[in-house]
Amino acid sequence: MNPKGRILVVDDEEVVRDVLSTLLRAENYHVDLAENGVQALDMVRAGDYGVVLLDLMMPDMDGLQVLESFHKTEGLPETVVLTAFASIEKAVRATQLGAFDFIAKPFKNDEILLVIKNALERRRLRDENERLRESLRQRFSFRNIIGKSAPMQQIYDLIAQIAPRRSTVLIQGESGTGKELVAKAIHAASTRADDPFVAINCGNIPSELLESEIFGHVRGAYTGATSTKKGLFEVADGGTFFLDEVASISLEMQAKLLRVIQEREFRRLGGLENIKVDVRMIAATNSDLQEAVANGTFRDDLYYRLNVIVIKLPPLCERAEDIPLLADHFIKKYCDENGRGLCVVDPKATRLLMDYSWPGNVRELENAIERAVVLCPGDVITADLFPKNITTDLPQGSNGFPEESLSLRERVGNFEKNLIMAALERTNWNQKKAAELLSVNPTTLSEKLKRLGIRSTK
Repeated sequence: MNPKGRILVVDDEEVVRDVLSTLLRAENYHVDLAENGVQALDMVRAGDYGVVLLDLMMPDMDGLQVLESFHKTEGLPETVVLTAFASIEKAVRATQLGAFDFIAKPFKNDEILLVIKNALERRRLRDENERLRESLRQRFSFRNIIGKSAPMQQIYDLIAQIAPRRSTVLIQGESGTGKELVAKAIHAASTRADDPFVAINCGNIPSELLESEIFGHVRGAYTGATSTKKGLFEVADGGTFFLDEVASISLEMQAKLLRVIQEREFRRLGGLENIKVDVRMIAATNSDLQEAVANGTFRDDLYYRLNVIVIKLPPLCERAEDIPLLADHFIKKYCDENGRGLCVVDPKATRLLMDYSWPGNVRELENAIERAVVLCPGDVITADLFPKNITTDLPQGSNGFPEESLSLRERVGNFEKNLIMAALERTNWNQKKAAELLSVNPTTLSEKLKRLGIRSTK
């Protein structure tokens, strides 16, 4: 029997129990009967009921006491309170204790049936929402952060320790190391898990638009602002706000961000009203913020506000033992997405993956595995299915040549490609910033990208 169709009738009067059971069974509900509060509690603990029809006035243990005890029970049913002594005070108290509705005796049959129908619908929606929340918790839990290495174990422990707190967190790591996954894991393990997780990549939004995105704007704040718009801080109220690439924020925006952290309030662009928010801040960067402070591009007071708890994610090359686990995770993911049978990686190909330097970190590994799964003709992924820059890369510190013969020109070309890829990954594929990092003209870099066949993975 579906628990959503199970109803428990609790009343000390036998005639009321008989009337309700006859009425409800005629509507194909499964009905159980209890004649007092103690019996009702035992039955609710033993079985999953969708609705409890509960008499308020009973000897020994009245309906309000039963309602109070229901709060300690898993799978709380929806409760409809019945009483011949209806009063506003008792109705309010019953509602405060979680009652779905309040019906006075003598009741009408149609009224009872309608209330039960609505109560069962609310129970269904409540269970559905709980399943959704659990699905989200699983999706953004530690399961998505793959790794058994010592550095990753330390990160798991740190996440578990800091998640219940409100303190600001700064996540540092190269591009592609999984900073947003860590932020989501912190949120999912926190008391804010049922509230919004809102993320923004500050490096992808022009500075003139970033303020409106984060703080919102009022009508007429600028040309084109035809209506008032909420900012992401308001959307994240009660939850977690994740600022990726925080080092790219302008000094003016940094001052406004500092105010939110300190005062927990802000103003919309063009507005005069202070808006209060309760938001946990998590920031991330692939830059050295201390160096940015020294260069005058990042405020020292904001740096100290963000630098309360720091999580440093290691690059993939420093946790090579995690590569087979990550590869297996991505193989399952992309085999499933592409509707094909599960593949395995040839041992020689696994060794190759573990020897490669992975300048693009986990993101680059995921792209390589997706490509191999799509191109694999059978169920074994071999080395030739990986991009050429992986198969021709020498392990760091190696003084020898790879097994296959390569000319100096090919080796230099591969090195140049790897260096450009690393710069692009570090700057989140911002070609202008990558050109600055490589000390070349943006036009020159653009030409090299075309010549080397490098295309954005974004």
